[in-house]
Amino acid sequence: MDQNCAYCMEGELVAAFGIKICELEQSKVYLFKEQSHKGRVIVAHKKHVSEMTELMPEERTAYFEEINHVAEALHKAFSPDKVNYGAYGDTGCHLHFHLVPKYKDEFEWGGTFEMNPKQKFLTEEEYEELIAEIKKYL
Repeated sequence: MDQNCAYCMEGELVAAFGIKICELEQSKVYLFKEQSHKGRVIVAHKKHVSEMTELMPEERTAYFEEINHVAEALHKAFSPDKVNYGAYGDTGCHLHFHLVPKYKDEFEWGGTFEMNPKQKFLTEEEYEELIAEIKKYL
């Protein structure tokens, strides 16, 4: 556990960019507050590791099954045309994936998603509605 890591410490560190949806066996799932891409979430591994190579093979397999499970939930909830997956962590150093639903004829279709475009934030009620829709399929 890293005292400076948003995914380890949660609280205010996570609240700066996300809202916790749930915990799965291997991971924690957060709604990304910036919602230019409806339904964008983060799936962070529960262990504080920087690289997937630091996980035991069975942990890695279980984690990717959970990422797939969350992606399926996004497809069922929002019917995106595509889900983009991003795992960077150059500065955060905690293994996590951004799952970014993409929609034809909308923001950034056909290109790489911007990390934080700061274009669309929602009301608390709208965040709750998105989370409830995702949870239906998790």
